[in-house]
Amino acid sequence: MRSEPPELDENPRHGFPAVLWRTLENHPPPGLSRIRWRSPLRGPWLTSVFGAVLLVVLPIVIITGLLSYIAYGPKFGMAIPFDVGWLKLPSFDWPSNPSWLYRLTQGLHVGLGLIMIPVVLAKLWSVIPRLFAWPPARSAATVLERISLLMIVGGVLFEIVTGVLNIQYDYIFGFSFYTAHYFGAWVFIAGFVSHVAIKLPTMIRSLRSRSFLAVLRTSRADTVPEPLDPDGLVAPDPDPPTLSRRGILAVVGGGALLVAVLTVGQTVGGWTRHLAILLPRGRSYGNGPNDFQINRTAATARIDPALTGERWRLQLLGGPAPVVLDRAALAAMPQHTVELPLACVEGWSTVQTWSGVRLADLAAAAGRPSPGSAVVSSLERFGAFNHARLQRNQVLNPQALLALRVNGADLSLDHGHPARIIVPALPGVHCTKWVASIEFREV
Repeated sequence: MRSEPPELDENPRHGFPAVLWRTLENHPPPGLSRIRWRSPLRGPWLTSVFGAVLLVVLPIVIITGLLSYIAYGPKFGMAIPFDVGWLKLPSFDWPSNPSWLYRLTQGLHVGLGLIMIPVVLAKLWSVIPRLFAWPPARSAATVLERISLLMIVGGVLFEIVTGVLNIQYDYIFGFSFYTAHYFGAWVFIAGFVSHVAIKLPTMIRSLRSRSFLAVLRTSRADTVPEPLDPDGLVAPDPDPPTLSRRGILAVVGGGALLVAVLTVGQTVGGWTRHLAILLPRGRSYGNGPNDFQINRTAATARIDPALTGERWRLQLLGGPAPVVLDRAALAAMPQHTVELPLACVEGWSTVQTWSGVRLADLAAAAGRPSPGSAVVSSLERFGAFNHARLQRNQVLNPQALLALRVNGADLSLDHGHPARIIVPALPGVHCTKWVASIEFREV
């Protein structure tokens, strides 16, 4: 139900707005006048509680998402989208220490984004009368509020739907997920910031209007509607309560906790990984020592097995002359073993023990011991994933390897046999599999 419109100034200068208001008021869209919002729980306080939770958590989701974009290397043209105009973020060399950095930031981004879905839906439920208010605006201020509301609601729903689908299914969109998700994020950010600026004073007043502990002690029988509010969230003629406010808080909190239990294992690992039943990479894939997550199989990447056998050679470029090494030559070089996480943009991560040749040693063997960067090329056919550019600090990190083995066994074909890149804190997509060449560059 909407609240009564405010008194209109009868000054002739306001004649047209007054006529427009009355015309819109008297001619609502078909069926809108019959909608009744009767829940006795809706009101500024409950909406503000959900809003306060989102105000704390969503900035973390936003910041970690933007950090993921930077980790993908926009200065090298590897971040998608690359050409973002004035929305380009300040770029810097993504740190290669600590090794769990990307696992943490992307795990928080995806994990908290999923956990907040019940809270987002509850917040939308709590303000739905406002979304259907008619006329939709009464002044320039309310026009701005409605625009910010449209951006934040549309933006968050788009980000949630596309994000969840991208986690569950590979490459199902008829458009670039990364491009759409990036620009959609900025629409949401703009709506979020402007909406907070407009509604923060109202939220603070509403939260102070009653004690949270008192609400938790109030039973369903003692639950009464909040006082009527100017935004029309409180129903003037509510139905009897079927749930207390503490009940709805428990339902929403329990839903968020359930999502956490069913998803967090994909990042945390260990025994919790078996609980990650909502996410396709929550469980392990492979055999024996290679029994861990696979994002793209060799078949998906269209890898020709004949090119990964005895015929395979690694080319080292960028020095005085090309250097060609077979697998036996690589195995004869000093071998190093590291325990490092492999973390992907979809939020999953896994920690394995990798063995192989340091990239720094390969750079020295190529004749460029202090490269400014390196371009790794793969046998893979997908243009977006068949190469990656590594920064100087990533190449020279003593834990950065051209891995030949994992957990004491040769890499399986699906995990990148005969050789793959493993670099601390690097997004998994840039830990290139089926490596064919490495070009060490001066800059």
